Amino acid sequence: MSLSEEIVLRPRFQMELKRSLKEISKVFEEVKHTQSEFIVSCIDEHIFIKIPKDKQHFWSPQLHLELMEIDDDTSKVFAVFGPNPTVWTLFMFLHFLVAGLFIAFGIWAYSNWSLNNDYTMQLFGTIMMVVLWFALYLGGRMGTTTGKQQMHLLHDFMKKHLNL
Repeated sequence: MSLSEEIVLRPRFQMELKRSLKEISKVFEEVKHTQSEFIVSCIDEHIFIKIPKDKQHFWSPQLHLELMEIDDDTSKVFAVFGPNPTVWTLFMFLHFLVAGLFIAFGIWAYSNWSLNNDYTMQLFGTIMMVVLWFALYLGGRMGTTTGKQQMHLLHDFMKKHLNL
């Protein structure tokens, strides 16, 4: 399993390991207390690996591992890279705000057009929402590129401790 060179907004991967769920959880519980390179949080079958605060930037990723037991000796790991949940929430809020304003400006422009009133400002607002959406998209892509090196560090840390 390798992390592809093309990083999508929230890359995902999964793998099957010949280790029990408890064994994997125990590894990360021990790692949590024996190293300071990353912040490791274990909650039931979920493991979060984060960059320490002093090394974080706005777009720093985190790795979320979800463990699923297949049988006593085999487990499946579902992994997702993503930004800090606060950043993700802000980013999604801005997307929904822009979409809502696009619809509102569009309805307002159509209403003025159907009433034979001037609708230049409303049309301008609609077009600006499209431009703003592209700016948000490009900002997200730049952020993903900025966090790519840290993504590889998180991935290598996980592989090292799972002996892959």
